[in-house]
Formats: sequence, structure tokens, C-alpha cells
Amino acid sequence: MTDKTFQSPIQLSALSTTTLQDVLESATYPVALWPVGSTEPHGPHLPLATDIILSAENARRAAERLRTRGVLAYVAPELPYGVTDFAAGFTGALTVPKDALVGLICGVVDSLIRDGFRHVCLINHHLEPGQLSALSAAHEQLCKKHGEHAVSFPKVVSRRWGRRLGDEFMSGACHAGEYEGSLVLAAEPDLVDMEIAAELPEVPISLSEAIGAGKPTFLAAGADQAYTGRPYDASIAEGERLYEVLTDMVVTEVLEHLEREQ
Repeated sequence: MTDKTFQSPIQLSALSTTTLQDVLESATYPVALWPVGSTEPHGPHLPLATDIILSAENARRAAERLRTRGVLAYVAPELPYGVTDFAAGFTGALTVPKDALVGLICGVVDSLIRDGFRHVCLINHHLEPGQLSALSAAHEQLCKKHGEHAVSFPKVVSRRWGRRLGDEFMSGACHAGEYEGSLVLAAEPDLVDMEIAAELPEVPISLSEAIGAGKPTFLAAGADQAYTGRPYDASIAEGERLYEVLTDMVVTEVLEHLEREQ
């Protein structure tokens, strides 16, 4: 494998079939990072694509970092649909059944490993319980089939990483607030309406607590504009800080899994 290989496009979809075959035959531990997410409401100021924007940007930055560490990483084509039942009642909540999502995740990862990728990392920033349950189920099935070293699923909601993501995130009142707004600003600033965000009042509703109390939707939890937290506090600087943590999360867990195989 040459230095030229490491200068190849980050996006897997940019490669031809023959180029990909050559890369996978020559690379020692080729890795695919797969951004998954959702299309769902994120208040009146953030795009429906918020979750997949976060996952895709996280994957891109992590792939670049992994290449500097000698790991040939590619970003697989993103999956912008997930389980969005919690957003029921709002326009733009495009949902898929949990079982369908599990089957799709498993099928695509099976294909990537069959082609020659030694590891696949699922990168998800859609934190609805149904989504996390589906991805956890898919991850478990894939690990049983291919080995625990073959697939990783870093979780921002884990204590290991969540505690580094700021007070708003830890409070659970972080859907389309400062946390997600900052991350979109750092990735796709033109898609954030900060004029609207500046006028939105804080909604101090912890969705984690609401879910624990059995609330099935944003509306039932009291988030009647599909956001919580402090949208007006979002900034590019905070987004860059957060992406440093999230990049560290993905790179660290991918390298840990590769070490298990060696």
C-alpha cells in the first residue's frame, strides 16, 4: 500500500469498483465508517437532516484522523433514515420499523465485510430509544457472526464520552439546543437559522427523564416545537470543541477494536 492510497478520496462512493478492490487487497486493516441517523424535526431553526449531518461530519473527521494513524478509513454512503416514532405529530418525521432497520444495517455491514473491510464502525447521532435499540440489536447480531473485533458502535450516551459533551448534553435537554445547534453550525452553517434560534426560549425539558417517565413523544414530553435546551447559545466554537471529542470517540474505539484482532 502506497502513500497515494492514503490520499484517495475519503468517501467510499467516490471509488470505482476496481479501485476499491485493489485498495482492499493491499490494505492491512481497511476500515469503513458508516454514518447513520434520521430525517426528523429539530425545531424551527435546524434542518430535518441534523442527525445525519452530525454523523457524516463525525465520520469524515474520524476517517481523516485514522489515516494519520496509519489506518486506511473510508466513509460509507450515509443512511439518513431511522426510527423516529418519538417525533410523531410533526411534519418531516420519516420513520422506518425497527426490524427493517436492523435487517438493513446487518445486510450492509455483511456486504462491507464480505468485500474485504476488516472493521465497520456505526456512527449514530440519532438518540431516540427505538433507534438505539435497533442499532444495539444489529451490533449484537453482527458481532456474533463476524466477531466482536469486526464491528464497533460508539455511543455518545455512554458515561465514557457523554460526560465530555457539556452540561446541556448531560442534562438530557439537548435536542436541537446548544449541543446539536453548535455541531450543525460547525459542519453546515448555512443550514442553521440563528435569527430564529436567538428568539427561541430555553426549554429545560430532559428528554431522558421524560422517556424514563414513559412519555412516548416530544409532544407528550412538553416539547411542542420539537426542541429542548438553549438554541440561542449555539456557536461554531462549541461545535468544533464537540467534534474534537466525537472524533476522539470514534478513533479510540476503532483502534481498540483493531487491537483485538491483532
